[in-house]
Amino acid sequence: MLTFDHLAISCDPLKPGVAHVEEALGVRLSPEGKHPHMGTHNRLLSLGGGEYLEVIAIDPDAPGPDQPRWFDLDRFDGPPRVTNWICRCDDLQAAMALAPDGIGKVWDLERADFRWRMTIPEDGCLPFDGCFPALIEWQGAAHPAKRLPDAGVRLKEMVLYHPEADALRAALAPLISDDRIAVRQGDQPEIRALFSTRSDDIDLW
Repeated sequence: MLTFDHLAISCDPLKPGVAHVEEALGVRLSPEGKHPHMGTHNRLLSLGGGEYLEVIAIDPDAPGPDQPRWFDLDRFDGPPRVTNWICRCDDLQAAMALAPDGIGKVWDLERADFRWRMTIPEDGCLPFDGCFPALIEWQGAAHPAKRLPDAGVRLKEMVLYHPEADALRAALAPLISDDRIAVRQGDQPEIRALFSTRSDDIDLW
C-alpha cells in the first residue's frame, strides 16, 4: 500500500545541513525551494527511481502556520540528522485507516505545479517519535524526483531504532514491505540511513 518516497534531514538553519550532506555524499543539492504553508524551505537530492532526499529547515523569512510545523521542526535542536521518512500512496484515506493514532490530519498543499495531500500531526510529531512515516498522495504526474539530476546516490538501507521496536514493526507490517527498511531495538528513537554513491557507501543519521 505504501512506497518509500523520500527522507527528511532536519537542520537549523538550512545552510549547515546542506553543507553536511554535500560533504558527506560528495554531491551538490538542488536550488532552494520553499513551503509557504509551513514556513519552511529545503534543498533536494535525487535517490533514483522516483525517490529523493530533502534537507529541510524553518525559513526565518516566512511566517509559520497556525499549528506546529511538520517533522517537529519547531522543537528541533542539535546537528543536522535524519529525522523522518515519507511514504507515498494512491489512497491516503485507506492508508490512514491502517496507521496508528497520531498520524495527523490531511493537508492539501502545493508548490509551483506540484500538488500533494499529506498527513501532518497537530503537534508536529509523527507516531513513534517520528520513526513512523508521514503519508503523502501526489496529485497528478508532477513529482520532484523526476526533475532532479541523477548524482548516482541511492538509499541502500534505512534502520529505525526505537524503544518500542516490536510495536513499530507491527504498525508498519500491513502498510509497507521494503527489504531496505529494518526496525531494531534502541534506547532512543533514531533513524540511520546508508547511501551508496559512485565512490563509496556513506552512513548518515
